[in-house]
Formats: sequence, structure tokens, C-alpha cells
Amino acid sequence: QVQLIESGGGSVQAGGSLRLSCVASGRAFRTYTMGWFRQAPGKEREFVASISWSTSKYYADSVKGRFTISRDNAKITVYLQMNSLKPEDTAVYYCAADDAPVLTVRGVDYWGQGTQVTVSS
Repeated sequence: QVQLIESGGGSVQAGGSLRLSCVASGRAFRTYTMGWFRQAPGKEREFVASISWSTSKYYADSVKGRFTISRDNAKITVYLQMNSLKPEDTAVYYCAADDAPVLTVRGVDYWGQGTQVTVSS
């Protein structure tokens, strides 16, 4: 069974840091593009960052310079290091994986269950 299991969410004050992790089951994920999306209350799910199997990285403009995505192909795990967090980063963060080079909300084949990130001012 294909699964993406996230961990690392929590509550932090503005300016703080959190690190999200997502472990994928199944060898196929080693060559998949993996990434993160987020969804705040009352808003649509939005792209945050992605990393291809060859480690090409893309970031949403809102997180550039503050978030860093990385992956460990041996562990089939993707990480999202979030620094200088802002209250507007508060959302449920979802791990995503797909065999396409670019991740889009409608195109993603596999989703994690989501992990809550809350940033207080």
C-alpha cells in the first residue's frame, strides 16, 4: 500500500522554526517528485515547495529564503525546514508525491494525511 506519513508539525511563535518530515512507502517514490502543499482555513490548498529525484527545487514566492526542501532517497524521505515562520504560514501542511516533474494540486497522485503548523504572533 502506498503511503506518505508526515511528522514534525506543531505550534511555534513568530520567528521560530519547525522541520517537517515525510516518509514514503514503496521503492517507486525514489524517482518521484516530492513536495509540500498547505491549506489554511477557508483557503484553497497551495503549493509550497517541491524537489525532484535529481534534487531540482522549486519554491512558492511566499516562502523563498525562509523554507528549504531536501530529500534522502535512501530513506525515501523529504524534509521541509521552515525558518522565520510567520502567522500567515499557519496551515495544514500536506506531503505530496507524483511521477511528474512539476507538482500541481490537481495533478498530484499521492497525498499524506496532513500535519498542522500553527504560528502565533
